Amino acid sequence: MNSLNAAPVPASIDALVQALQSVGYFADRRLATAVFLALKLQRPLLLEGEPGVGKTALAKALSEVLSRSLIRLQCYDGLEQREALYEWNYAAQLLHMRAAEGQGSADMAQVEREVYQDRYLIRRPLLQALQAPAPGAVLLIDEVDRADEPFEAFLLEYLGEYQVSIPEIGTVRATATPVTLLTSNRTRDLHDAVKRRCLYHWLDYPERERELAIVRAQVPGASEALAVQVAEFVGRLRSQPFANAFQRAPGIAESVEWAKALVALDTIVVDPEVVSDTAGILFKQREDVAALTRDMAVQLLQPADADA
Repeated sequence: MNSLNAAPVPASIDALVQALQSVGYFADRRLATAVFLALKLQRPLLLEGEPGVGKTALAKALSEVLSRSLIRLQCYDGLEQREALYEWNYAAQLLHMRAAEGQGSADMAQVEREVYQDRYLIRRPLLQALQAPAPGAVLLIDEVDRADEPFEAFLLEYLGEYQVSIPEIGTVRATATPVTLLTSNRTRDLHDAVKRRCLYHWLDYPERERELAIVRAQVPGASEALAVQVAEFVGRLRSQPFANAFQRAPGIAESVEWAKALVALDTIVVDPEVVSDTAGILFKQREDVAALTRDMAVQLLQPADADA
């Protein structure tokens, strides 16, 4: 996205809710308040929640609303600082040094300074975000809980001061403050030092009306009756006593994919057979697919007032 055409930060929480809805993201007021404050206070926002509740999608939607480029740092076990911040182009540096030797250069200190110029620097996501031109970028540090504790410690300087230290260059400060979102599936607890540098929001599964709005927006081919059935069925799957039968409840992405599949199958009314045939879209674990039995599907498809 062209930063010259960047959109201003929405002037109110309600305006932010509407702007996010315009790009297909339906945020409740608590979430919109957290995002609004993160934008106004220029603080990182840490989003925790189960997989599939819309944490990553929020960063994508926010980059569209603000018309800023989205820079993504995908975390994983063993992620190293150089993969997140910068690397030097060692092959190009070596060629430069050999060329200098071939020309008989005796000033090796000068040659060393030359090989640590910007043109030999490979920028990774953190450095890209810090050096993005005004008004800045949206940086998504995704699934930070999958990285290890030393990497968390490495992030503290960036999160607290929007700057990083590079030994060969010095301190690099943000050209324009990046909008920074961190996501965590809470596979482990993050260090308090990380949390203190961020605003915090727990993102839960959407309530029925919000999930219904998402399905309507993302699957326009679904009839109103089918969209309602999808939202109600998935909502009840996540509730007690049914949720105890599964290792992981379906997320919003699974709700949308299931609705698309039902449309593709020309489904008019969801029945136990259709549920059984398409369970692999709702669940990604064999045990969870097996746990969604026909008898359970019958119970889930009953009207809510018939549960007693």
